[in-house]
Amino acid sequence: MRAMRVRQSAEVEKLQLASAEAHPPGPGEIRVKVHAASLNFRDGLVANGFFPVRDGLIPLSDGAGVVTDVGADVGGFQLGDAVVSVFHPKWLDGHMDRVDLDNTPGGPADGLACEVVTRPATHFTHAPKGLSHVEAATLPCAGVTAWRAVITDGQVKPGDHVLVQGTGGVSLFALQFAKAAGATVIATSSSADKLDRLRALGADHLINYRETEAWGEAVLALTGGRGAEHVVEVGGPHTIRQSFIAARTGGHIAIVGAVGGFDIDTMPFAIVQAKRLRLQAVTVGSRRDQIDMVRAIEAHGIKPVIDSRFPLEQLSAAVAHLMSGKHFGKVCVEI
Repeated sequence: MRAMRVRQSAEVEKLQLASAEAHPPGPGEIRVKVHAASLNFRDGLVANGFFPVRDGLIPLSDGAGVVTDVGADVGGFQLGDAVVSVFHPKWLDGHMDRVDLDNTPGGPADGLACEVVTRPATHFTHAPKGLSHVEAATLPCAGVTAWRAVITDGQVKPGDHVLVQGTGGVSLFALQFAKAAGATVIATSSSADKLDRLRALGADHLINYRETEAWGEAVLALTGGRGAEHVVEVGGPHTIRQSFIAARTGGHIAIVGAVGGFDIDTMPFAIVQAKRLRLQAVTVGSRRDQIDMVRAIEAHGIKPVIDSRFPLEQLSAAVAHLMSGKHFGKVCVEI
C-alpha cells in the first residue's frame, strides 16, 4: 500500500511517498481502510524536524476510515463501521501519567498517512453519524483538545463568556462546543475576512488583535469589566499576558499550545495570583473524551470546518499551507 514517510536525513524533501504493509488483525485488533487524515500544528513540527522522530516514520496523528477486517475478541466494531483514530491510544479514561503516553500516532508511533492500518480496536472510536470521512478525520487532536478545554476541564455552562483565539482547528471547535453549551463567545483574529467567518460560525463578539493590541482590555470592556470565565489559550508566550488580563477573577485558562512561537516571555504571575486564575494545560484527551465528544457532535449537528483538501502525495504542500497560518479550519488529506 502507499504511505508517506518522514525522512529525517533528506536534504530536499522531508516527506516522501513510499510503501508499507498492514498485517491481518490479530486478537483484539481491527483493520481499517483509511479514507482521510488531517493535519495539526505538531505534524508540521514533526515534518520540519523540530520534533525528532525515527527515520521512515509514517506521519499524521488523525485519520478516519472504514473497518475492513475484525480480529478475534473484538467487541463494538464490525465490518463496514466508520471509525476515527484516537490520539492517545493508551489513555482510555480518567487520569493518565504523561510517562505512559508514549504511542501517539504520527510520533513516536506510525501514523495515518497511509491507505490501511491494523491496530488494536481501542485505538479507534466510532465516527459521528452524518460526517464525511474528511470531517471525521479532523476530530482526534483538535476536536478532543477543544472538548477537554471547554467541557471536561472547563465545564462551561450557559451564560459563561468564552474567549477563543484565531481560526485554527482547536479554536473553531472550541467556539462550536462553547455555543452548544450556551456560552457567549468572544473571538480574536487579525483578518477582517476571518472575523466575518467567525461571526457566521456563531461568535458573539469579535476583536481584531492587530488593530487592538490591548485585546485583553477589550474583553474586559465587552464583559462589563468582569472578564471571560474561560480562555482557550493557543498562542503561547506572546498572547498569554493578554489572556490573563482578559480572564475573570477565578477564571479558567486552558493552555493548549504555542502557535505564536516558543520564545520565553516574562509570565505575569502577579495577575494570576491577584485574579486567582486556574491554569489548566491540555494535552488532547482520553478515548472517553472522544466518545463523549462524538455524542455531542451528533446531538448538536456540529460540522467541522474544512479549510482545504490535498491528495496523499501532496502532503508536503499541505504541511506548508498549514504552517503558513493562512488557513481557516482544518487542512486535510484525502486518501
